[in-house]
Amino acid sequence: MAASSDPSHTIAFQGSPGAYSHLACKAVYPDFTALPCAAFEDAFQAVRDGQARYAMIPVDNSVAGRVADIHHLLPNSGLHIIGEHYQPVNHHLLGVKGATLDDIATVRSHVHALGQCRNIIRRLGIKPVVAADTAGAAAEVARMSDKSVAAIASELAAETYGLVSLQANVEDESHNTTRFVIMSREPLTPPPGALEGVVTSFVFRVRNVPAALYKALGGFATNGVNMTKLESYIVDGHFVAAQFLCEVEGHPEERGVRLAFEELKFFTRELTILGVYRAHPYRFEARADIED
Repeated sequence: MAASSDPSHTIAFQGSPGAYSHLACKAVYPDFTALPCAAFEDAFQAVRDGQARYAMIPVDNSVAGRVADIHHLLPNSGLHIIGEHYQPVNHHLLGVKGATLDDIATVRSHVHALGQCRNIIRRLGIKPVVAADTAGAAAEVARMSDKSVAAIASELAAETYGLVSLQANVEDESHNTTRFVIMSREPLTPPPGALEGVVTSFVFRVRNVPAALYKALGGFATNGVNMTKLESYIVDGHFVAAQFLCEVEGHPEERGVRLAFEELKFFTRELTILGVYRAHPYRFEARADIED
């Protein structure tokens, strides 16, 4: 992890230069320096230590689902979610200069990227090889300088490592999109009633009583609060103890959300708000597409 000359205009991300997280950083903060980090924990640490102002963290993908481990890491990051960003994932099949599609025998990329591009891999009859991440795979291909080896990565990765795009948009699903959360040391809570819409993210554990989850969440339904995410995962190695990650539309100080939280707290052992932030316009665009 390299240091930046101006931490106040630096945003940390997990991965190598040219990764999709890097692309998301450039899309949201084009004037910031993007700081690559080896692991999510390193990106969090960079913000906590003042090396970076923000961290750009992927949480979900429309094809692959939630990002592994990140839901365990968010509650203990010591940071606050201050925003969200939806980044379209447009995969490119990258090769060294002079290579053609007919030259390719193997392709390297992250396991999720390979899974998102099964059609072209099968059509070309090439062998997939799992790499740590997409941009790292592109860097490997550049170092190898072998026309028979390609990578699936972003156009930014091609620019970063001097590769050429042999074919663009090779993902199987055109809706392939990754949702990121932007994290900071201090909360940046919008006022109640923000016209753009507000999302509240939180984690909780229910009390060990019958129908506790049903009762805990009932207040959101009776108060007309739209819940957009509810996921459970095992914590502390105990199969009987689950933690829930939840997101609702609305501000905790708005009446409906406030009443729902009061009911939730009655049935929970732990409740931690991860962030209150403005909703990205993509949420409403996607909803409109579904309703149409």
